[in-house]
Amino acid sequence: MYLQIMDQIRHRVAAGDWPPGREIPSIRAMAAGLSISVITVKRAYLELERDGVIITRQGKGSFISDNPGLGSSLQQQALDAHLQDAIDSASLLGLDDQALLKRLQSLQQLRKEKKV
Repeated sequence: MYLQIMDQIRHRVAAGDWPPGREIPSIRAMAAGLSISVITVKRAYLELERDGVIITRQGKGSFISDNPGLGSSLQQQALDAHLQDAIDSASLLGLDDQALLKRLQSLQQLRKEKKV
């Protein structure tokens, strides 16, 4: 569950929904809102703080980090995870690098044609 919390916060930051400096719900408020243990939320917040996504100020709360380029960095990480999943799937299907690249280029071309 703590991984889901982390993913949701990262997603909101990457999408720009939660800008730098925005206060996020307290650990207790988040736990109550999700009906889960405070310990679970605390673990997620500690991991996010360790990763530089949020900062916690004693007595003031937790906030989205002011790191420049944080949203972009999180988007790159999400893209890398999706690409790794695609590589793993291609491997299971027995596709080599060139076949995977060709599929990607084909899908990208289809997307461009739909925009026109």
